[in-house]
Amino acid sequence: MTIILDARIPRTLDTILRSYGTGDWHGAVLQAWLFEDQQARRDAEIHLARAGVRARLHSAYKPLVHAFLEEIPTNGLTRAVIRYPVHPEAKPLRFVSEAYPLVALLDGVDVRFEPGAADMTYYVTAEYANGATARYDIFAPNRLRENHLGETDLTPTGWLKVSEAPNGENTDAATETEHETVFHRVMETLMLHGWPETEPYAETIAIDVAIAGIERPLAYGDEVMSTREALHEDFYFSLLEFFKHKSGRPPEDRDLKPGQIVPDIRSGEGDALVRVTLRPFGHPQDPERPEQNLDTADAAPSLTQLYRELDALPGEDFGCTSCEGRAVRGKYRAGSRPAVLVTAGQHPNEVSAPVGALRAVRRLLDDAETNIAVIPVENPDGYALHGKLCEANPRHMHHAARYTSLGSDVEYNPEIEKVARIKILETSAAKLHVNLHGYPAHEWTRPFTGYLPRGFELWTIPKGFFLVMRHHADWKVQARALVESVTKRLSAVPGLPEFNRRQIEICSLHTGGTPYEIVNDVPCLFTETDQHPVPMTLITEFPDETIYGEPYRFAHTAQMTTVLAAEEALFGLVGKGGAVT
Repeated sequence: MTIILDARIPRTLDTILRSYGTGDWHGAVLQAWLFEDQQARRDAEIHLARAGVRARLHSAYKPLVHAFLEEIPTNGLTRAVIRYPVHPEAKPLRFVSEAYPLVALLDGVDVRFEPGAADMTYYVTAEYANGATARYDIFAPNRLRENHLGETDLTPTGWLKVSEAPNGENTDAATETEHETVFHRVMETLMLHGWPETEPYAETIAIDVAIAGIERPLAYGDEVMSTREALHEDFYFSLLEFFKHKSGRPPEDRDLKPGQIVPDIRSGEGDALVRVTLRPFGHPQDPERPEQNLDTADAAPSLTQLYRELDALPGEDFGCTSCEGRAVRGKYRAGSRPAVLVTAGQHPNEVSAPVGALRAVRRLLDDAETNIAVIPVENPDGYALHGKLCEANPRHMHHAARYTSLGSDVEYNPEIEKVARIKILETSAAKLHVNLHGYPAHEWTRPFTGYLPRGFELWTIPKGFFLVMRHHADWKVQARALVESVTKRLSAVPGLPEFNRRQIEICSLHTGGTPYEIVNDVPCLFTETDQHPVPMTLITEFPDETIYGEPYRFAHTAQMTTVLAAEEALFGLVGKGGAVT
């Protein structure tokens, strides 16, 4: 193991208390914007008040949402007109996205967004049932920073404003918080490190951080505001971007193999503690999990149980070995119906797919004519890492577990984890690949590089159970028919149409519309491409990173239903003889 950074970064809140809580600033008025939770900010205000400083401490992260939660009265609120910032260095609707999920939190209130100026302030006009009107100016501190690609980002930042200072030392300027310092210090360290010329650059690049911050669930869906999760996401994707840039690859590349990037961001008190190490893979063990009935499972099962469930299915075993030496296992049972391949766990932080796949295949195999193959976990290394990361942060989306231990997508590892998929497609001659996936169950942000997750803007806010159909050019009609059939059956899943309609509505109000087709209450994207070996690839996307309990059961039931419906629809299109009808 090689330690390349071991640092203690002072907590900005404590620095403010030491600087302004001595009595020397008696009579001053202080405002600060920090990446701190509400209780820590209120406690600090009391501390400063004892020193004669009138203080109000705000959140620098999602300040408009925090203002409605903490400051703006909502009892009797009937209408809110919000004039949001528009800055030339940010996407036009960025600050509407940053206001998510305000429309849902103000359920029943007429919320209107109007574009404003680049002055980093939301202007709110609130109207109440008693006829009263109030106006609020909500500052959203941001500043321009050069990022790891040499580009300019408009990023949320800390801010300090002091007036009426007895010594005349008033201030009104950005102040770098420990969250920003941690992010930029780690990125600078890794960018300046002497990496080898060939990939992978390391086995594991571990970023361990203990830091205070915000972890606040919201009263809508699975939504939670989490600065620690945001740090994880920004570290992971920023480093992928940096290594792509270093190797001369385009931003959309998924073949990069930098090694396993693992940000582990945990709750801390006081100063932030940061350690960056290069270490061998080791063997993260799939955590102990209770045995569950798959039909009623309320959390991701252990890999051991998933493989035991696979063993219980009829058919022939096939598979390969992962980068770290784990088994990638599948089962194939030939039959007279058209062949279907079902895969899950390509991205193991998408937790509902493996259970949905096994539940569906188990039912389909009750018919002796079913011709089906299943790989429940294509990336077992990522599955183990996801379980490890969930021990400290069970609700985070943990995209570090998305790719393989080489740091690349399974889809682009034809000589490692993808071997199992390639083999079975050749053996079965499947015309349909049902590839079960998921996406974040709550908002996905990257505040230290702009806010919106670059390249994944479509997936930053949940928009229901989503389908993506990728088809060969001469299968366009069949692809459309299959999706129509599948979505019709999905619309009969209790609660799914309502779930989708609500999420689509809230998402569209914060993102400006629906850049996808809606078929039978299911958002869908159709893409014509010949890059896949099968004529039709149906990809599911359930907002399941990371859910538990009834939402988890709902998710894997929707995944299961998709597989059942797709297999039946393919039989209707192709028939036993395999000829397209």
